[in-house]
Amino acid sequence: MSSARVDYIAPWWTYWLHNFPHINLRFEPADNSFQPEDGNYQQSLIFLGCVAATGLGLNLLCLAIYLSCLCCCRKDEEDESKKPNSCCVTWSAVAAGLVTCVAVGVGFYGNSETNDGVYQLTYSLYNANHTLGGVDSLVTGTMGNMKSGLHQHLARLDEIFATRGDYVQTLQFMQQMADNVIKQLLGLPDWEEANVDLATVADQTANVEYYRWLTYLLLLILDLIICLLACLGLAKQSRWLLTTMMVFGVLTLILSWASLGADLATAVGTSDFCVSPDKYIMSQTKGIIGADIVHYYLYCNQTLSNPFQQPLTIFQRSLTTMQIQIQGLLQFAVPLFPTAERDLLGIQHLLNSSEASLHQLTALLDCRGLNKDYLDAMVGVCYDGVEGVMYLCLFSVLAACAFTLMLCAIPRAWRQIACRERDYDDMDEEDPFNPRARRMGSQNPNHANMHSFCSYSSSMGSQNSLHPPAPPAVSNAPMSEYMNHTALFGGNPRYENVPLIGRGSPPPSYSPTMRATYLSMTEEQSRHFGNDFRA
Repeated sequence: MSSARVDYIAPWWTYWLHNFPHINLRFEPADNSFQPEDGNYQQSLIFLGCVAATGLGLNLLCLAIYLSCLCCCRKDEEDESKKPNSCCVTWSAVAAGLVTCVAVGVGFYGNSETNDGVYQLTYSLYNANHTLGGVDSLVTGTMGNMKSGLHQHLARLDEIFATRGDYVQTLQFMQQMADNVIKQLLGLPDWEEANVDLATVADQTANVEYYRWLTYLLLLILDLIICLLACLGLAKQSRWLLTTMMVFGVLTLILSWASLGADLATAVGTSDFCVSPDKYIMSQTKGIIGADIVHYYLYCNQTLSNPFQQPLTIFQRSLTTMQIQIQGLLQFAVPLFPTAERDLLGIQHLLNSSEASLHQLTALLDCRGLNKDYLDAMVGVCYDGVEGVMYLCLFSVLAACAFTLMLCAIPRAWRQIACRERDYDDMDEEDPFNPRARRMGSQNPNHANMHSFCSYSSSMGSQNSLHPPAPPAVSNAPMSEYMNHTALFGGNPRYENVPLIGRGSPPPSYSPTMRATYLSMTEEQSRHFGNDFRA
């Protein structure tokens, strides 16, 4: 197998993040080597979170200045009511919605990538823990068999062969071989002394990753729901819904900047580790496991000698020698001492099981298994993991931009809704073309209806005749008639421009000539009525 240096190459984004300025809280440069126990290094990561907090403060300050200008610098109310500036609100809402959708998509991808990377890390940790646990189990089991089982068999055989000195010497030689095997097994590294329970580390990592994944999933859903409800509030022109979404928008904006700070610190710290992981691992195992052993597993180069080759070879030779001695005793001593056959067969079975354990131990101690787990863990963390965290950083930035646009659009939309409601309230209740007046008239059947004095005789809208209203029969007819004419023609000209909603005929249009002719006719009729009344 080729060296790990060839198989594992840190991706370019880890070098880019590794070159980020590392500054402690006293604004002093810190070493960018991965040293999580060092105080200055911890402060350099906290400083990145403080940068995100500063960005949040500037964002909120800009929003406060914008809202203050929006409240203080008002346009002329009449111009604003006639020509509402809704184009800016519409495009701001559209931009906020599109950016939110893009941010949520990027966030889902980054969350999934990060989860895949952490899963690959935990899977590799479980495999490595299984390998180390298997080595420890085989060593412990073999040593137990040599110390207890073999010792009991040799003690009984020593009593049986007490009259034969040559056989007793053979048993003593076998005891020396067994002690030599135990000595070689004790020379293997004690993985328990490393005080690194990879299964516990994997369990804790998996638990933290689960809650991280769930938190980001809820944040993504919250962003999407707030965006949809804000768009619904703009469409329905609901002031209370817009106000509620503005409050939640500020909360989500704070969460976006907080997640950006946490993700940025995580990405930079992980990249510092990914640039030179072997350096950190060797520093952590110094004094616990030999440097040659750690180097053997990290690089797994064929040019490197196996540090376990010598003890395993001695183990194999000792077992072979003991098996030869047992074969000789079975061949020559059993015919003389039949009672020794049982113990000799027991020793032979024990040596066979020890040889099988030796083969398994040789396979487990080979560098290829643990080095593969190491490479898989590095690929999961430094490729999928860091890449996913970078996408989560991009999601936080896009979400902050989207909710900033939303918080800028909602107050302006709120003002426009208020202006429209105020203009609607200022309309005359007696206006026959006012929708509110028509609704009130439909609800109150006793309300007097104002009839049109102009009708159309054809579907083409041609006007045939003008029929003036009948004069009243009261004594103050001229004044009453004048008030009626004033109400019809001298009132607010806005009534002439309001469409006749709910009528079958098109709205009448009155030219100045028609109005003058009608006024002259009604004045002449008034004079005639006045003369008749005096007569």
